[in-house]
Amino acid sequence: MITHIRGRLIEKNPTYAIIETNGIGYFLNISLNTFSQITDNESVILYTYLSVKEDSHTLFGFIDKTEREIFKLLISVSGVGPSIARTMLSSMSTDEIQHAIASGSVDIIQSVKGIGAKTAQRVLVDLKDKISKTYITDEVSVVQNNTNKNEALSALEVLGFSKKQSEKIIDKILKEDSTLSVAQLIKKALKIL
Repeated sequence: MITHIRGRLIEKNPTYAIIETNGIGYFLNISLNTFSQITDNESVILYTYLSVKEDSHTLFGFIDKTEREIFKLLISVSGVGPSIARTMLSSMSTDEIQHAIASGSVDIIQSVKGIGAKTAQRVLVDLKDKISKTYITDEVSVVQNNTNKNEALSALEVLGFSKKQSEKIIDKILKEDSTLSVAQLIKKALKIL
């Protein structure tokens, strides 16, 4: 619902930041990684994720899109909630998390407070394929490919195509050319579908 917030930094703390935009102050839960990268400039932009539960709406803020994507992947794993995902992002960099998952390092994942052996195994099993497809040493291309792929999938889903079928085709197209824009991806996928 809310993809990013740009505004004036009112308060910064290792676990949260308050950003004022058009007279409204937004309380964003952040990781230590984000905290360390937020400058004390008055103007700041954070990418966001809104966690909606029965009893609360919690806004999380991230310094870049990669961190947000990793967060979303982590919370998609059964047993990993937003607070554990934030703890993981506070304990390790996004590159370290991606590398640990891609290489199957249970010990590294398990070293995060709140993650036991079973959850660490689940993280590796659920995310290894997803991370392996997108984990490249160049952070920009990871975000770009992930974002373009997700946007193209959403568009195709809205157009009435099944997510599984669309994902197979988009993965195939991205293997051939990972530099395609969202529009190019959708056009190529529509020709195949």
